[in-house]
Amino acid sequence: MKIIRYRDPESSLWGPTGERFSQFRDELNRLLDGSLAGFVGNAGLFGGWSPAVDVSQDKENVYVAVELPGMKREEIDLSLHEGVLTITGERKQEKKEGEGETFREERYYGRFHRSVTLPTEVDADKVKASYRDGVLEVELPKAEAAKPKQIDVKVV
Repeated sequence: MKIIRYRDPESSLWGPTGERFSQFRDELNRLLDGSLAGFVGNAGLFGGWSPAVDVSQDKENVYVAVELPGMKREEIDLSLHEGVLTITGERKQEKKEGEGETFREERYYGRFHRSVTLPTEVDADKVKASYRDGVLEVELPKAEAAKPKQIDVKVV
């Protein structure tokens, strides 16, 4: 079961993180899937690209997994500010020397910026991140105030 924080559709459409705009751009890019490739280029309809992100949680932590195949750890930056995890970086295009032409180009290159609003307050001092096999995994421990508390009910 996924828990999603309610957001007023009117006030959050173009919220501070631009997350909904980013999702709209990604869906529009998928819909057009290269039909305007000559017009908009490899960077997508609005420029840049967005890696796929999974967000989950349990009682103790929030987990974020980001697909960044072909990138080096040094090319990825993470920041956490006011409950928003931001992942930025740049994937550089590999140029092959020699003659020939490209028949199909589907991989995205260039700068990316992805912001994820976390579902609960986290302890920023205990965040852990690892990068393996093209997947960035971030473990964000929940703040004590955000963890569920067990309350004993006494029979009177």
